[in-house]
Amino acid sequence: MKIYHNPRCSKSRQALAIIQEAGYEVEVIEYLKTPPTADELADVISKLGISSDQLVRKKESLFKELGLHEQTLTERQWIQVLCKNPKLIERPIVISGNRAVVGRPPELIRTLL
Repeated sequence: MKIYHNPRCSKSRQALAIIQEAGYEVEVIEYLKTPPTADELADVISKLGISSDQLVRKKESLFKELGLHEQTLTERQWIQVLCKNPKLIERPIVISGNRAVVGRPPELIRTLL
């Protein structure tokens, strides 16, 4: 399993605890320190089964600061924005094989266990 994790986020910490308590080995990716590449993020979005704009934290102040609320972007453009501004990526994301979930609420992670 992999988790795109932000240790400062309580939901992310809860998700990691659920995985560890279930006894799974997990690769922790602190995506703010090591942002995903465009190809990695496209793969994650595919596994989530969502569009790239659905992975954007639209309530984050940076979203408005960058004027993203006033733009219509393509899938690829959203991916580029998220790679350059990983703070805008919804979290936590947990991946197991070819399936993934956004752990909001963290209990959703149990669907992968």
